[in-house]
Amino acid sequence: MSAYRMGWYGGARARLVWRSSALPGMVQPAPRVEAGTRMAWTDWKPSLEVDTQGWPEGCYLLRLDAVGGQPAQRFVPMTVRSASTAGRVVFVNAVATWQAYNRWGGADLYKGTTGKKGSRSLAVSFDRPYQRAYGAGLFLTYEAPLLALAEQTGIPLAYATGIDVAREEGLLRGAVAVISPGHDEYWSPEYRQQVTEARDAGVNLAVFGANCCYRRVRFEGSPVGADRVVICYKADYKKDPGFVRGLPPTNDFRRKPAAEPESSLLGVIYDGYPVDAPYVVARPDHWLLSGTGTVRGDAFAHLVGVEYDRVDLRYPTPRPIEVLAHSPVVCKGRASYADTIYASFPSGAGLFAAGTMRWVESLEATGPGGEKTNHGLDGRAGAFTRTVTENVLRTFAAGPAGLARPAVDDVSLHYGAGAPPAGVLTGA
Repeated sequence: MSAYRMGWYGGARARLVWRSSALPGMVQPAPRVEAGTRMAWTDWKPSLEVDTQGWPEGCYLLRLDAVGGQPAQRFVPMTVRSASTAGRVVFVNAVATWQAYNRWGGADLYKGTTGKKGSRSLAVSFDRPYQRAYGAGLFLTYEAPLLALAEQTGIPLAYATGIDVAREEGLLRGAVAVISPGHDEYWSPEYRQQVTEARDAGVNLAVFGANCCYRRVRFEGSPVGADRVVICYKADYKKDPGFVRGLPPTNDFRRKPAAEPESSLLGVIYDGYPVDAPYVVARPDHWLLSGTGTVRGDAFAHLVGVEYDRVDLRYPTPRPIEVLAHSPVVCKGRASYADTIYASFPSGAGLFAAGTMRWVESLEATGPGGEKTNHGLDGRAGAFTRTVTENVLRTFAAGPAGLARPAVDDVSLHYGAGAPPAGVLTGA
């Protein structure tokens, strides 16, 4: 086992921190599946215990190298959490979302062994490896590029997972900003409450993705420890034993019986899947776009996708909001828009929401583009998103951005002065 701290090291994305001696292999039992929830989990015997005392705080990948056998290499993502977030920008690993899409053992929260929703899991466990990216889950796609850029800027960072924030009241107290990475879909009510209270206390919030805070989940323990199971019944929430006991429903935040649309926190709301569309600049004069060299109407091919958010006044929407990009999309035959926004709050907090799930992936785009390279994203899109991201990070790290840079509302330029009646979208 080799422990690599991920981040920025003069161009390298990882640094070796520790390595074990050779370890004996063993054949572990096949995964077990809980009949009622179709949750796959393991009761494997520990192969190694590692003392992380003295390791630098941050995001890690533990690499397992086998001698013989297939696959020869696997990864285990791990966070060495910061002892304090005071005065720092908090990078939050979206581990509940990693697990929601983890089909190791047969099923995730979307599909099961038959490929149909009827065989999906209603709960997923951290007591198993990740299937994607040889065990690295969604970290390499939606988080590692942003982590590298954040560390490259030199801003003071702290590190935690969404479960840490949900579990420990006040963990964000004293932080200057919270970072949500490229795909941060599954939140517990406790996680959302902590982030909302931080925002309302002047902590900036930067959302570098889309479809954020969409699914409401509950964490429960396993024989390994607390908060090892992610529960989300979605449309079947009435069958959730926790809901029967009086706990919040594990369905979408915007849905009844406890409707709390994510727009009240984020200013934008998830609007659909799938899309692939150009990203269109609306406010090239905005300070967050400083250094991009763009003009109004400039477009970046493929930067909007595969999920997107927009301002939608049918839902609770904090104001003032400035729309920095307003990109036409067509999702399953329905015309709409993807929006990048900046907002400010009475607490002094600033809010940035990218409105597209490809934002973090685009940070690595350097070449001419094409269908086989990062969805066709090119170096021009990469330079644009890297510049805007640095502007966000440096400004948010300096303190309450809403005090220094209050937003001047321009939503009416794109959506009119009046808000249509409240409603619930039935998209993806």
